[in-house]
Amino acid sequence: MRVRVKYAKQGLMRFIGHLDMMRYFQKACRRAGIDVVYTEGLSPHMSMSFALPLGVGMTSDSEYVDVDLVESMPGREIVSRLNCSVPEGIHFIEAREIPIGKAHKGMNLAARADFTLHMKRDPSGNGWDASWKEDFLRWLDQQEIMVMKKGKKTLKEINIRPLIYEARFEGEDLMLGLSAGLDRNIRPELVMQAFAQQTERAYQPFLFSINRDEVYADRGNEQEHAFVPLIDLGTVLA
Repeated sequence: MRVRVKYAKQGLMRFIGHLDMMRYFQKACRRAGIDVVYTEGLSPHMSMSFALPLGVGMTSDSEYVDVDLVESMPGREIVSRLNCSVPEGIHFIEAREIPIGKAHKGMNLAARADFTLHMKRDPSGNGWDASWKEDFLRWLDQQEIMVMKKGKKTLKEINIRPLIYEARFEGEDLMLGLSAGLDRNIRPELVMQAFAQQTERAYQPFLFSINRDEVYADRGNEQEHAFVPLIDLGTVLA
């Protein structure tokens, strides 16, 4: 059976990169006594896939990994065993059964990710003034926002405005809903760098603390989106 596990990554664990997190999760499964299917071939490894790699330095309330298990287990037991096998900073939330097949994998379904951005207080006084929030919303009020986006092998200019699904402020925090996935992925850092550059503001790495709130699949069509959290596509394991 294949299960989708949702977990949070907070605290110092935000500095653990994606590849190290993959190895870390495998060790957690072994410590928890969860029997994971191994692939065949010359170099067998645990059959699992992560939906959307998280950038180093970001926290998240919504990380997803799809895992093939040798035998069925209740979702609560999977979560309980894993939580007893990891240190502070990783917290497993839910596990649900999903259909087997490439089309059902989280990495292929991810279409949107929501983020909370909080500007850090700069003791030197070099941060942005309060006007940036109004300027940001005005900046979004245009059909084209052209930026240079680096791919695996190329650097090309793209219009990121259609990839920003939602932007609003809750107090001092900026809530962003951005396109995600294999083909149309956009990172919140790129959005903020573009805004800073085009409004002549200084931008430094880690100016914002960034938390990923949720990852969605799109069950709509070309005319209208219908975003659904990845965990909701699974069946509750009694």
